[in-house]
Amino acid sequence: MRFPLIPRNYRFYDLFEQSAHNLVSGAEAMVDLMQHFENVNTKTSRIKELEHVGDSIIHEIVEQLHKTFVTPLDREDITALAQNMDDVMDYMEGATTAICTYGIRRPRAAACSVADFVRLQTVQVEEAIPKLRHRSQLRSVLEHCVEIHRLENEADDVFLDAMAKLFQEEPSPVEIIKWRDIYDQLERATDSCEHVANVLEGIVLKHA
Repeated sequence: MRFPLIPRNYRFYDLFEQSAHNLVSGAEAMVDLMQHFENVNTKTSRIKELEHVGDSIIHEIVEQLHKTFVTPLDREDITALAQNMDDVMDYMEGATTAICTYGIRRPRAAACSVADFVRLQTVQVEEAIPKLRHRSQLRSVLEHCVEIHRLENEADDVFLDAMAKLFQEEPSPVEIIKWRDIYDQLERATDSCEHVANVLEGIVLKHA
């Protein structure tokens, strides 16, 4: 059995777990904003704060990469996982900021639905990430990835239906522009969660 002369930096696992937990907090805050549409400015500011927390975590991951010679995962996988998790938070923050900026009076049912799909995806991410530490648990990460893909497919159906209704039924061009942007941000959040799942699947294939 060979042992590395330089120990691996396992701080990355801590940071990814923190990032995943922050994603769930952001998604829960987004769903709360959608379902309990009050104190919009305060709730939007809270989500923006969580986005800043996420940025700080990603920044530390990048710092650790620069300082670490032997990493527990391939460098490209660490970078991709960090970037895609950051994208999820960015798009959630983008959607909620748009709702506040555009002066939306009431979220549409489809937006609430897609937001909840994002929340469910982030829960799967949070459950999957800690398993990266343990080779014996790596294969079970794939179960979470399958569920993330399933949720993304369902969210896509809701998104496409919402966009069709928006263009068919909404008489105001201004409202169309507003909601197209909000829907797009939410859909990109679900896509980014799927990208996280893709990276996780690659890690499992390499290390399990």
